[in-house]
Amino acid sequence: MPNITYNKSTKIGRWLRDRPASLERAYKFTEWIFDRIKPLFEKIGYKKVEPWIRPTEEWAKGVVFDCRMCGQCVLHYTGMTCPMTCPKNLRNGPCGGVRENGHCEVVPEMPCVWVEAYKRSTRMPVYGHEMKHLQPPVNRQLEGRSAWITLLSEEDRPVTAGWVHVSEINIQA
Repeated sequence: MPNITYNKSTKIGRWLRDRPASLERAYKFTEWIFDRIKPLFEKIGYKKVEPWIRPTEEWAKGVVFDCRMCGQCVLHYTGMTCPMTCPKNLRNGPCGGVRENGHCEVVPEMPCVWVEAYKRSTRMPVYGHEMKHLQPPVNRQLEGRSAWITLLSEEDRPVTAGWVHVSEINIQA
């Protein structure tokens, strides 16, 4: 059962989330760092490195994004808004129950995660267009893992049997 409580997170987290272009720059910098230390992590072994990385990632992403540590972070696809904070854990847009005021049908005092994600994505010059990309289902076996480690080790790549990426669909007129 997903956590359906509305965690308002920290004031600094909300303030930062409302500045997605700045978070996008921080993401690009973090990605740049991890790309450079990936060979070292491979040499040491991802399983040995993860205990060093995970606590910092969990704390930082928890404060800023109210992260649920799904192990397959898609923040840059979703306006720097964690889709796992949706009470229904939807990763590809809102359900049919968004209220007129833009709030969640399950937790009425909570703004819909996807309304916020869309608004924020429009203020992201690098990754904002990726909001339109369809995300595969969450691999629940990666929950609690470092998303940076599963990304670098490519453990987050395999998808559920039967999942077909949109680019693989052959549409004939």
